[in-house]
Amino acid sequence: MPTTDAPIAQAITPDIFRASTSPCVPELVRPHVRGKFLFAGDEKFYVRGVSYGAFQPDASGHEYHDPNVIERDFAQMAANGINTVRIPHTMPPRSLLGAARRHGLRVMVGLSAEQYLGFLVDRKKSVADIEALVRAKVRECAGHPALLCYALGNEIPSTMARWLGRRKIERYLERLCRVIKEEDPDALVTYVNYPTTEYLQLPFLDLVCFNVYLESQERFE
Repeated sequence: MPTTDAPIAQAITPDIFRASTSPCVPELVRPHVRGKFLFAGDEKFYVRGVSYGAFQPDASGHEYHDPNVIERDFAQMAANGINTVRIPHTMPPRSLLGAARRHGLRVMVGLSAEQYLGFLVDRKKSVADIEALVRAKVRECAGHPALLCYALGNEIPSTMARWLGRRKIERYLERLCRVIKEEDPDALVTYVNYPTTEYLQLPFLDLVCFNVYLESQERFE
């Protein structure tokens, strides 16, 4: 896949673009797993990240539509020690990854597999249809050096996981993981779970992620 990011450059004001192409930003290499750590080249990579979005979309439905705002925000993140940006639900344009690359940031791209489970329940789409949707999304970002990983999905609700059954959820996620690897073989893949839902056995993932927050203050106290 080509990694050129020229289209966004034409839309960025000159001052911002000059600032964003500083020679001090190191060239990014695709991360990989070694043992229980992430590595970028021969150096361990420790994620210091923030979520970016969701935002109000424009009239065309595009959530990340202002390149100047993205450049400004990414510059501020990089200046404050952030090295990773999570795009939780909306597939970002490839130009956003280009902006991240200019600031030395990596991007965690969410593929929102949880949003398609309803299709399986209602039988409006088959798993093959969902695979095609995910495949098309992955092709938009495949091969980009600023890509940290793809997140298959985020927090499939406990009620859904328990109703469909853990094994069915696991098989569903594994099929989508294979699709990602077919389109972007060197990419890392994860799934973002949360502690109080079903514990899923997902050995095919490259890394695991959990959203951890205070669900019950009474239990905490």
